[in-house]
Formats: sequence, C-alpha cells, structure tokens
Amino acid sequence: MAGSEDGHPSSSFPHSVLNERILSSMSHKSVAAHPWHDLEIGPGAPTIFNCVIEISKGSKVKYELDKDSGLIKVNRVLYSSVVYPHNYGFMPRTICEDSDPMDVVVLMQEPVLPGTFLRARAIGLMPMIDQGEKDDKIIAVCEDDPEFRHYNDIKDLAPHRLAEIRRFFEDYKKNENKEVAVNDFLPAADAVKAIQYSMDLYASYIVECLRR
Repeated sequence: MAGSEDGHPSSSFPHSVLNERILSSMSHKSVAAHPWHDLEIGPGAPTIFNCVIEISKGSKVKYELDKDSGLIKVNRVLYSSVVYPHNYGFMPRTICEDSDPMDVVVLMQEPVLPGTFLRARAIGLMPMIDQGEKDDKIIAVCEDDPEFRHYNDIKDLAPHRLAEIRRFFEDYKKNENKEVAVNDFLPAADAVKAIQYSMDLYASYIVECLRR
C-alpha cells in the first residue's frame, strides 16, 4: 500500500463518509430497506408484481422473512426427504389473514438466491389450509423467463406439474405431525382477486398503524 508523506498509509476511501455510515449503523435499529414494506409491489399489480424469493428451487432449507429486521432467516431444515419444487417467496406490501405477506410459488427454469426479487405474473391460486388456518398460495411464472412467460393460466400447465406442487405441500410437514390440506387449483382471475384483496388489506393495515 502506498504511504503518505507523514509515513501513514494513504487510502482513497472517504474516511469521514465511511465513519458516518458506521456510526449510523451502530446508532439505528435498521438502516437497510425492508423487503416487505419498502419494496414497491410494482405498477402492474395485481397481475404482474415484484416477488421476494425466500427459498430456492431444490432447497431443503425453509428460509423465511424475519418481519422485524427484514432479513431472511433459517426457520428449519425440512423434516421430510423432499425439496421445494419451485422458487418460493412473498409479495411486498401485501398482508393476509395470518398477518404474513402473500405467499408465491414462482415457476421458472433456475433456482434464485434467497433475498433476490423478481417480476412474476399470477396464473393461478392454490387454496390451502395449514393446521386449520387459511394459507393460500399464488401460483406464478417469472415474467422474465422465456420458457415460462407464455403461460397465462393454471390450466396451461401440465397436469404432472400441478400434481408435483400439490404433493409437495401435502407432504412437507407430515414428519412434523402437522396437517396440511390442498384444495383444487383456481384460475388466474381468482389469483388476481386474492392479490388485490391482500393489497387492500395491507393499505388498511398501514393506515391503522399510523393512527396508533
């Protein structure tokens, strides 16, 4: 490293700016953007929307959003010998009856790193009951994947693809003695309505928080 005239190492780093950033990080609870609240859902919503990926296709690790910090944390390793058949995540600025953002299964060619967001398009709705509570999932395709972007509705998918998704969610909690029921898949129109409802619910939630 080159030295300065007074014998101390020289650096091109703006020390004052760097120090301010370090002090800001230490003195504030969070300085990072929160993917649930700060990321826009996108101008095409409720049909085309941003989706934050929590779990990569092929993963046996159940990652999920830590709602307080906005970081992606490890919830658990799946008890069953199954892996997520597709990328899985959530929609920013939405909320459902379980107080979580809307869940999305994203069909595309490649696994995506947790914490990444992408553009997705709703093609169907998978009504699901998880331990007695409603836990519906949006079935979507990556809008920027040329292999999947031409799918417009759940009926366009091969029956085996739907059976694969259904079987995963029916089985992935069995070894935890938890009951999950998957009902018949619904078309894109129902998915869009569910997304709009979750967007409206989120808007009401924010208004209520501001009143407190």
